[in-house]
Amino acid sequence: MGRFINPFSDFGFKLIFGQEVTKELLLDFLNDLLEGERVIRDLRFLNNEQLPDYKEGKGVIYDIYCTTDTGEHIIVEMQGASQVHFRERALYYLSRAIVNQGVPGDGSKYDVKAVYGVFFMNFELRGNTKMRIDVILADRDTGGLFSDKLRQIFITLPLFDKEENECRSNFERWIYVLKNMKTLERMPFKARKAVFEKLEEIADVSALSPEERAKYDQSLKVYNDYVATMEAAELRGIEQGIEQGIEQGIEQGREEERIGIARKMKAQGLDLNMIRGITGLTVEEIGKL
Repeated sequence: MGRFINPFSDFGFKLIFGQEVTKELLLDFLNDLLEGERVIRDLRFLNNEQLPDYKEGKGVIYDIYCTTDTGEHIIVEMQGASQVHFRERALYYLSRAIVNQGVPGDGSKYDVKAVYGVFFMNFELRGNTKMRIDVILADRDTGGLFSDKLRQIFITLPLFDKEENECRSNFERWIYVLKNMKTLERMPFKARKAVFEKLEEIADVSALSPEERAKYDQSLKVYNDYVATMEAAELRGIEQGIEQGIEQGIEQGREEERIGIARKMKAQGLDLNMIRGITGLTVEEIGKL
């Protein structure tokens, strides 16, 4: 185990970005992410569990859900392993945040605040070769912005290949640290950016309390087991795919393993948020297992 926590684990990611005491880290990262676009001066964390509007509906549990000082909603997610239909899941998450702003009983009030989705991925989306994908609502022919109410940013960590001395922007420095944190023995960029000193204090495994360490170890074990299982599932899927079609075999193998892992985690009494974050299944799907 390295000196710093693994941010791909559910506990590790929320320890860094999802606490009131570390809010300045999230604020700094978002401002570097949106440099030249806007400046966020403050954030307020919201309840990350959104219940369905009706009995048969789907609930949502975000990793991090907050609002800015000017009212925009921001959802930040870390997906540590490959997930089928991740694009659709991301769109659903933002749609729920938009719908929840509606005024009950008044269908004429649709002046909602913009919703931003920031999605870290420790895997590559099929057909994508870009490290950062910025999605907006724009006119197909002119490329002109149609509405600023929905904004998605996908960050594919495996496609970031710069070394420490090659990072030129603060955004690149953040991505370098997050991608390599679990193997770092020192925190880089501290002389250039003071926020990394704070990150060094927060992310040091030796600084965790006994209770935090127990939670982190459990979260890390779940993450590592899931990654190992997904790798095995992909290999089995590929073998099946030789006869049935490679793409279908991979997806089928992953889905079967994902359901099996979720069923075991649920039986062990782990919370739905962790199960959802690790497996990618919805709260409704987990409830049926």
